Amino acid sequence: MHRDSERHKLFSRRAAMLGGGKSLLLSTLVGRMYYLQVVESSRYKTLAEENRINFRLLAPPRGRIVDRFGRAMADNQQNYRAVVIPEQSGDLAVTLGLLSKIIPLSDKDWRRILREAKRKRAFVPITVRENLNWGDVARIEVNAPDLPGVLIDVGQSRNYIYSTEIAHVMGYVAAVSEDEVSDDPLLELPGFRIGKAGIEKVYDMQLRGQGGSSQVEVNALGRVIRELARQEGQVGNEVRLTINLDLQRFIAKLLGDESASAVVVDVHSGDVLAMVSSPSFDPNMFNKGLDQAQWDSLVHNEKSPLTNKTISGQYAPGSTFKMAVGLAALEKGAITPETKVHCSGSVKMGNAKFHCWKRGGHGSVNMEEAIEQSCDIYFYEAARRTGIDRISAMAERLGMGKSLDLGLPGERRGLMPTRKWKMKTYNEPWQMGETMISGIGQGYILVTPLQLAIMTARIANGGFSVSPRLVTEDDANEKPVMESIGLIPEHLQLVTNGMNNVVNGVKGTARKARIHETGMEMAGKTGTVQVRRITKSERESGVINNNDLPWKERDHALFVGFGPVENPRFAVSVVVEHGGSGSGAAAPLARDILLEAQKLALSTPAPSEREAETKMKEADVT
Repeated sequence: MHRDSERHKLFSRRAAMLGGGKSLLLSTLVGRMYYLQVVESSRYKTLAEENRINFRLLAPPRGRIVDRFGRAMADNQQNYRAVVIPEQSGDLAVTLGLLSKIIPLSDKDWRRILREAKRKRAFVPITVRENLNWGDVARIEVNAPDLPGVLIDVGQSRNYIYSTEIAHVMGYVAAVSEDEVSDDPLLELPGFRIGKAGIEKVYDMQLRGQGGSSQVEVNALGRVIRELARQEGQVGNEVRLTINLDLQRFIAKLLGDESASAVVVDVHSGDVLAMVSSPSFDPNMFNKGLDQAQWDSLVHNEKSPLTNKTISGQYAPGSTFKMAVGLAALEKGAITPETKVHCSGSVKMGNAKFHCWKRGGHGSVNMEEAIEQSCDIYFYEAARRTGIDRISAMAERLGMGKSLDLGLPGERRGLMPTRKWKMKTYNEPWQMGETMISGIGQGYILVTPLQLAIMTARIANGGFSVSPRLVTEDDANEKPVMESIGLIPEHLQLVTNGMNNVVNGVKGTARKARIHETGMEMAGKTGTVQVRRITKSERESGVINNNDLPWKERDHALFVGFGPVENPRFAVSVVVEHGGSGSGAAAPLARDILLEAQKLALSTPAPSEREAETKMKEADVT
């Protein structure tokens, strides 16, 4: 009995100790659960949400590029893409084989897709083809049951509405290269495009916009289950150019496939109304991706379609430079309005003989007559009396030999030689013969078509330092303040009279290209630039037919002009590479361009008026 009592007491103590231990463990567990579920609940809820919800960056729509009247030249369009999800396709190679019977897939496409399939997770979509047309989309959708894992995705792609007509100004967008990747997360998005040339490159950051986001639910492997929320990206800023789209398209059609360029500027504001370089290219090809054959056709074309000749082409100005020589000579007093020089067809300087373009010469001519008839002998003498340093200084005041800061990539400075430049570059002294040949715009002198247009504008507007402007500011009608470049009005009048006679005078070199519409007459200056040395036998025979020469050995044809004569508003420069003569090839083009510019100015309201009319029409429709 006593033993039973002792055994009972021992059992009770052990039970109590065991129960106490269990109670302690249970209390600890309850306390821990309370801590995790109550005290730390918000923290673990956040962690759980982060594991369940992913935020993904969305590419924003790229901003539009419009002309001076708000007409779109570059915008965005729907881009239908065929994508494949490897894990859903079963045998990827078989699926691609079936798909290739509907849309062509090159060997390059096959290699790329299979390479990405190995590198990426099986549930990540892989782009098969972009920019599908509606027919391709329809065929894929109809055959969807036989194409496991193949889907149609809809995105946005850059679209250049007028493609070749304004390609060199607009530039283009293309995929981001490895050396262009920065800390901007947008650059890492598949298929994201950035500006690579032209306005697209210069204003790339403004045009990009701000990325949006998509909130999606994913499983533990990262596979998307559903989209919970979406915030679209902010569209990029709109960039408005000074270009008049109607005039731009007119000139592009006029030049055709000729290796040529033309620039039209407003002589008072400097607005670039048209800037055409031909032949051109289709910027949409760069967005979609070029194949090797397309690339080779562009880079091996002797007419250089990828080069913006208006700002990158550098040419000897030829006789279009004679106004600068004349103004420099008048300012120095080396030549007066009454000074006459006798032209017999040639003149000697030491052992060298300098020829006029007209065999037999022009007789005695003053400056106004020399400009009208483009007498070389007169300007040889004017240059000799003036000196190269003064001529170059005048040319720079007129906008040549320096960057005009238009804002497009590839703008060249040209070259205005001086004595100091010659010594620094060649370690040789300047020669008088070099001054004389500079008097007719040849030798070392180089200019761009844009510089020639600005030179003409500064002469036409009375000697004010107008500079080219391609992008409008907030106030499109605000004209920049221009300073005088210090030209004497009487000298300018003499030069412009000569330019008027070039086109409208009885002996003018461009009289066949005159504008007959009253009040729209133009003034100008022809230029013909040799690209090879004329042999003695050719000069003595007097017969040099450019059309009989290989294309690259023919003379360049140039013309600069302004209109209307009585109240100048537009200045133009035209350069036709290997076109023959300025009067025969370039002047007729400039005439048609200036006539069209004036007609458009009469029929088209100012930008602010155009916008007001558009808003009124939209209100009426509403």
